[in-house]
Amino acid sequence: MSTLFVLKSPDSKPLKLDTAAELEACVGDLQTNPNIEEVRLGGNTLGIEACKALAEIIKTKKNLKIFNAADIFTGRLISEIPEALTALLTALLTLEHVHTVDLSDNAFGGRLAEPLKDFYSKAGPLRHLLLNNNGLGPAGGTIVANSIKDLAELKSKNPKFPPLETVACGRNRLENGSMEAWAGAYAAHKSLKTVKMVQNGIRPEGIEILVRDGLAHCAGLESLDLQDNTFTSKGAQALATAVESWSHIKQLMVGDCLLSARGGILLGEALQKEKTPELKKLSLQYNEIDIKGAKAIKAAVQLALPKLEILELNGNKFSVEDPLIEELRELFSDRGVDGLDSLSDMEEDSDDEEVDAHDEADAESEAESDAEAGERRAKLVNYTDQAEGENVSQKKDTNVDDLAELMGKAKIGV
Repeated sequence: MSTLFVLKSPDSKPLKLDTAAELEACVGDLQTNPNIEEVRLGGNTLGIEACKALAEIIKTKKNLKIFNAADIFTGRLISEIPEALTALLTALLTLEHVHTVDLSDNAFGGRLAEPLKDFYSKAGPLRHLLLNNNGLGPAGGTIVANSIKDLAELKSKNPKFPPLETVACGRNRLENGSMEAWAGAYAAHKSLKTVKMVQNGIRPEGIEILVRDGLAHCAGLESLDLQDNTFTSKGAQALATAVESWSHIKQLMVGDCLLSARGGILLGEALQKEKTPELKKLSLQYNEIDIKGAKAIKAAVQLALPKLEILELNGNKFSVEDPLIEELRELFSDRGVDGLDSLSDMEEDSDDEEVDAHDEADAESEAESDAEAGERRAKLVNYTDQAEGENVSQKKDTNVDDLAELMGKAKIGV
């Protein structure tokens, strides 16, 4: 008997389930199978009564380990979601073995932060937390981060609870305003192995807080993805310092982060110190790294990164014709891998350009006025206000879908 239940219609079209009766007509296999370990609900839309009925069934699945509820509220009013979500999460809290919960691609906004807080702060068995593309905003992100910090205290008091290993919270507009809370959460969970916080509008000051006060404490970190946020040399300095404490890091992804010319040098020099021997993938594309930074990175690859298989440098500021590129290709060829990405969008920069000029550009990019920042935050607050009474729909994030699938395939013990 299968241990997986997938909610789907016979013709594979999305289901719209409003009532308990409609739900029960589609979950016969779930109701009758006591061995269910994984439930996938994604791609359908569930109303309040359907969620309440499903919650009662979920409570009986004592072997449940993985609960995937990504993209289950498309077309629902924002006023419907809190009660529906609370019913499902409350049911999960009654189960002892649920280690993976995916709530990505649901338009929660800041208003759903409280139901999330009530769940995350009490979810002792949780190991993999996937919450991507939910429109949390800085205020909602702070509430969620604080609840994750509270979870650390709960786990510390009960030795039967496993450590938290994964947090994926990308595309949530977390911004600088929630970074102190997130740093506190990560510092409290030193066991973390995977952190994914892509495209959150985090600027240099926020990156510095997140990395210095939070992620630097996660000595067992294996995969870090902060792509499409803004570092400049300030964030790059924090990263260069922290990376020396990540001796188990295998994937470091900071592409499209405006590391700057100086930042590229700082990171390259840090990686030369032989503190990250397990690194296999390094994503640095579109970061305004010049030839000096590229040389520092190449030296790191040659001297201190013996297992590196993928180096992404496309979109930076040095010529693809530079001899350095061929040297890197030969280095990777000797390892039996392709190594470099396509380098099809390089932006040439003169070798004698002063790093100080880049630092000046960094300072200008960091000098966004408080008024502009306040206006941006106000727009985010309006996001959930405008959603009241409207249909909710959000585009899925395929990267986190891939991560969720990886978690689902993993053979993870209880």
